[in-house]
Amino acid sequence: MAKRAKPAAKRGASRSKLAKAKLPKVSAGELLTPLDFVRYAVSRFTEAELVFAHGTTDPVAEAAFLICEALHLHPDQFEAFATARVTSAEGRKILDLIARRVTTRKPAAYLVNKIYMRGLPFYVDERTIVPRSFIGELLEQHFGGDGDEEAGSLISDPGVVESVLDLCTGSGCLAILAGRNFPNAEIDAVDISKDALEVAARNVRNYGLENRLTLYRGDLFKPLDGKRYDLIISNPPYVDAQGMADLPRECRAEPKLAFDGGADGIDIVRRILDEAEAHLTPQGGLLCEIGRCRPQLEAAYPQLPLLWLDTEDSEGEVFWISAADL
Repeated sequence: MAKRAKPAAKRGASRSKLAKAKLPKVSAGELLTPLDFVRYAVSRFTEAELVFAHGTTDPVAEAAFLICEALHLHPDQFEAFATARVTSAEGRKILDLIARRVTTRKPAAYLVNKIYMRGLPFYVDERTIVPRSFIGELLEQHFGGDGDEEAGSLISDPGVVESVLDLCTGSGCLAILAGRNFPNAEIDAVDISKDALEVAARNVRNYGLENRLTLYRGDLFKPLDGKRYDLIISNPPYVDAQGMADLPRECRAEPKLAFDGGADGIDIVRRILDEAEAHLTPQGGLLCEIGRCRPQLEAAYPQLPLLWLDTEDSEGEVFWISAADL
């Protein structure tokens, strides 16, 4: 989970009426271009007070994403075709997606069974949380390759990484990104959910990584039989009890198991930190996303020299710690 969405305002019966209401009727020829449909969608999304926390962070980006999917375009192609004409059939498809997003309040990714991470498409459905982790960006920034030189490199040569573990893999996106970032590594990915692993297996097949990426079902490190890794990455459940109570309707469409981090949000993170050393090689390290739980974690582990890594859209939500420091 990239970041917890702000809870939507409670409107009781008015929200129920909105879900049942029909959207304004659009006559043929009123909306002609993708840009026209974006404007219409943003108006409807704003009117419905939708929440955006699933790969897009605002109504404009969400509208553009849905419209590109309806038109079979990569999101990066939107500007090139923003003023192109849309056919009547395509327009009906776009309007249907907009209406479903408003009336069902399901995450857009579930409506089109797709999400993009680092520009790459991944299949998703209701069996797994919609991925929106910052770790993919950090793998590029801090682990050699084409990252930002000023950001500093935690592993200067991706080629020396021979083994990577992704805990709480969900749809498998981070494991697949790790496989692409570390070309010589064998990747293991673990999740406790059978349903999530079925989605992950589909993505692994789509990227042809069956020979390098192995999926395990189990509780964190338990199915790994003592194996050690050069790198462990994890985006575990980290929503605290109050956050679970305040989850917006969009997030309630996702598996509860993927959010619930216990009373203070760090139940699973504690277990990962306590057990990680036994599963890291001497030169290895742990990269873990914890959302807004930094105060709780630092209070629980004041002795650990956690290195907090920022991204374009986050500050202090992901930490790194080396095996030596554990």
